[in-house]
Amino acid sequence: MPDQTLPKLRRSIDPRSIHHNGHTYILLRDPLQLSEMNVLVPQTLAPVLILCDGTRDQLSMQKILAEHFHIRVEIDEIEELISTLDNSCLLENVHFQEAQAEAIKAYRAASHRKPLLAGNSYPEHPDSLRKSLDEYLQNIASIAPVSLNGNSPDHFLHGVISPHIDYLRGGNVYAQTWKCAQQLAQEADLAIILGTDHYGASETPTLTRQNYATPYGVLPTAVDIVDALAEVIGPEQAFSGELRHIGEHSVELSSVWLHHMRQGKPYEILPILCGSFERYTFGEGIPESDTPTNHFIDTILEMTKDKRVLVVASADLSHVGPAFDGDPLDDTGKAVVQTADTVLLDNICQGDAQGFFAANKKDKDQYNVCGLVPIYMALRLLGGQTGELVSYEQCPADDVNTSIVSVCGVVF
Repeated sequence: MPDQTLPKLRRSIDPRSIHHNGHTYILLRDPLQLSEMNVLVPQTLAPVLILCDGTRDQLSMQKILAEHFHIRVEIDEIEELISTLDNSCLLENVHFQEAQAEAIKAYRAASHRKPLLAGNSYPEHPDSLRKSLDEYLQNIASIAPVSLNGNSPDHFLHGVISPHIDYLRGGNVYAQTWKCAQQLAQEADLAIILGTDHYGASETPTLTRQNYATPYGVLPTAVDIVDALAEVIGPEQAFSGELRHIGEHSVELSSVWLHHMRQGKPYEILPILCGSFERYTFGEGIPESDTPTNHFIDTILEMTKDKRVLVVASADLSHVGPAFDGDPLDDTGKAVVQTADTVLLDNICQGDAQGFFAANKKDKDQYNVCGLVPIYMALRLLGGQTGELVSYEQCPADDVNTSIVSVCGVVF
């Protein structure tokens, strides 16, 4: 760990610009939720965050602020900010290391991962949740469930791409998708849920042995498969980001719908948080050439060959506009995004993992497809199966409708 007198800001922090009482602040939130505190940093002190790289003390920061940023800040202000960051476990130091160790110990000792969004994004009481999701289902047009014809009892491998946006905005797409996949959900005895890891920088998948829960009950994790995959990745690397399962919503939001379509009947799940393919998107090579990725996929297929498996990619598509540091979108801009999404969806429905990734790489991920890795991994697991596009929508992502998140539902 770096010397505590040379503060270093953690990489996995969620910074957002907000306006409060006529002033601009940087809101810092911890995805690991090691502290209940969120930190508001005045815009004038934002350069201090950049300077917290583990190589400077507070006096050096004050000097650089004056000479390079032309900002005069009292040393007490800098020290107070550093102290607040430390108390909030936002610095890479001994305090953070101890808090993280305690958090992972408590997480693993619990009987299950509690539903993070219950009571906020959806009702926490099972009866209220059932009523809420049934209303979404009742409000959509009649959709024929995918038929199981042609699948022998010993060969059941299907897939679903479901959103992970909040239900308020994506409820219709969720409902259309899961209505179509209802029979698949009910017939499966294992769901592999591939969720976007919004704060995972590594391309290595992040595992957990912990059970997930929804308001309908606890969903047991397939620990035998987790252990086999951990051996492939390396145990230390496989669980190094395990705490992100606590604060990550992607697996949870699809799990709730899947559990609902099974009428609350428990099922075994394999929750996997998928990190980043940035190395391939902006560099050389393709994921198909990555030996660990191939071994990971082969191990899942080998471990599940005698199971009835539903592969779920909990994934959104494009994130574009000022909410994502882009230019405002008008109707023409939204049409351009839809055209780009259509190219991706064509490859998805063809079951073409390589074509799907290549199309996104060609655009240098300019549309911020946050479901890239879960969708790619799902297509690889499904081995070229074709899918049916059930629903597509562009959801507003700011108050003036100049930013969008596009979401889809595909069933294989």
